[in-house]
Amino acid sequence: MEITIKIDQRSKQAKAFYEYLKSLPFVKVEEKELNKVTKEAMEEVENGKATKVSLSEFRKQLS
Repeated sequence: MEITIKIDQRSKQAKAFYEYLKSLPFVKVEEKELNKVTKEAMEEVENGKATKVSLSEFRKQLS
């Protein structure tokens, strides 16, 4: 049986829990890599540099 757990590692407790899980012999950690563009976009959102756009405006930008 496999279980997937998602941990937001921004808190000290979450980091400690993550390190503990990695130390267990029966736990296999598979970290997913994000591509550079996605990482940069996520950082912009966290830093408040993102803008909200309506769906119709977004569609206009695509065409």
